[in-house]
Amino acid sequence: MKRLLTALSLAASAPLCLAATPSPASAPVRLTVDAAQVKGPMTPIWAWFGYDEPNYTTAPNGKKLLSDIAALSPVPVYVRAHNLMTSGDGSYALKWGSTGMYSEDKDGKPIYNWTIVDQIFDTYVERKMKPLAQIGFMPEALSQRPQPYQHRWKPGTPYQEIMTGWATPPKDYDKWAELIYQWVKHCVARYGQQEVESWYWEVWNEPDGHYLIAPDPKLEYFKMYDYAADAVKRALPTARMGGPHTAGAGRFMDDFLQHALYGKNFKTGKTGSPLDFVAFHAKGSPKVADGVVQMGMGIHFKRLDSGFALVEKYPGLKGVPVIIGESDPEGCAACGMQTNPENAYRNGTLYSSYTAASIAREFDLAARRGVNLIGAVNWSFEFEDQPWFAGFRDLATNGVNKPVLNVFRMFGMMRGERVAVGGDQAYDTAGIMANGVRGARTDINALASKDRRSIAVMVWNYHDDDVIDAGSPVELRIAGIPARQVQLRHYRIDQDNSNSYSAWKRMGSPVSPTAAQVAELQKASELAQLGTAETLQTPDGKATLKMQLPRQAVSLLTLSY
Repeated sequence: MKRLLTALSLAASAPLCLAATPSPASAPVRLTVDAAQVKGPMTPIWAWFGYDEPNYTTAPNGKKLLSDIAALSPVPVYVRAHNLMTSGDGSYALKWGSTGMYSEDKDGKPIYNWTIVDQIFDTYVERKMKPLAQIGFMPEALSQRPQPYQHRWKPGTPYQEIMTGWATPPKDYDKWAELIYQWVKHCVARYGQQEVESWYWEVWNEPDGHYLIAPDPKLEYFKMYDYAADAVKRALPTARMGGPHTAGAGRFMDDFLQHALYGKNFKTGKTGSPLDFVAFHAKGSPKVADGVVQMGMGIHFKRLDSGFALVEKYPGLKGVPVIIGESDPEGCAACGMQTNPENAYRNGTLYSSYTAASIAREFDLAARRGVNLIGAVNWSFEFEDQPWFAGFRDLATNGVNKPVLNVFRMFGMMRGERVAVGGDQAYDTAGIMANGVRGARTDINALASKDRRSIAVMVWNYHDDDVIDAGSPVELRIAGIPARQVQLRHYRIDQDNSNSYSAWKRMGSPVSPTAAQVAELQKASELAQLGTAETLQTPDGKATLKMQLPRQAVSLLTLSY
């Protein structure tokens, strides 16, 4: 028997940027979920995070955020960080970090120091998180051009100023390989073989971009990869090694895949190099149009599809895991809205709805190419010593979680298998890839999953334009419920719920919130449940639920049985 759950009909909150408000009498957008029709596994591709500054890991705010991320769901969360091999004393700065793991004595003999990198990895392992361990960047003693070594980059200055002595290939490949061998061997001794076997190892970051200074970056990267892969596998033959973590899916990535599969190995002289997973990056491109931030989800999807197409091209990569090493709305996490006005979206619900709508479609894009997508790294963490809500691409500001983190909390409640979803106002993935989400119609769609004891449905109302309005009435029809009675809960991210940014603005946007205000912000940052859990009778395995879904809002409905 169908039952109309009127308790889910909610008034829209006060808008930030008011657009034309739909008439309350407008016809509802209809969505359908068939829990009996399985589409594939609910692979936790969302449970991957990364950042440039590894020393934020052990800062108090960093540890708090990592604990919050680790608590999102039972699945292990993978963490990717730059600068794990960079020389220095462990001080942090924007787009900088160091561990000082390698130096040499006066005779040029290696000195290994694992203290700082151990503190970083200990922080992960203590929370049952897993490193996506990056072999980079170049220690000063091995750099081909060591001075200047540490950059002093600030937002608004040319990006190329970052590329200093840490960004070169090694001047001695044998010493570099031995460092990698000793590091992996040390990790096995410290954490155990079984633990390290569950990690992933990679070489460098975006060698096709600015990150590798060499006359022929492609040739040098292939050589670096071969030497590093051999060292990792000598230390732990069962370790998982992959790459190339290119900035895009172009000729560089294609040539790397050919080299790894069929080329002559620079270290061993044999054919090919170990490739246990393939990784590349894909970003969107927001802009300010007529005074409004406009996202570039279509560009993001095209770049994702290009990478998947390259993997699909090679039969030898069939079934090989694929990791999107950085998958974000745009490029520079450390560029705030003061220098980049288009990044103003990062504080509010547009970042939340974009994240929900894009991660859900990554399943479709991967299936379209028949690739084994296992992870999509959200390149955002936290930034120390920065103003409140400064528009950095981060999950928290000064220890307070931002609305986007609650989307990941929602994903963490979805597990088991993905099930079929349909809708009369949903954009298809190919349409977004071609044209984005533009024009009068918003993307109201859902992602649904089920396991033995629950069904979870994430519903979003997304548009590329950063405009908030009352949204639309939504009617959600769920079939295939394997129970005669369920307990229903409704979680929401919008202007009034799960939103520390709105709470901060209601306070008057204090530059230095008081302790009481911080406590209020912490409370506002939690994932909010609307009302109380309700018991719903579903004797014929069906339910009809109604809600008002504001633009850029995200809801999660869970049916437990």
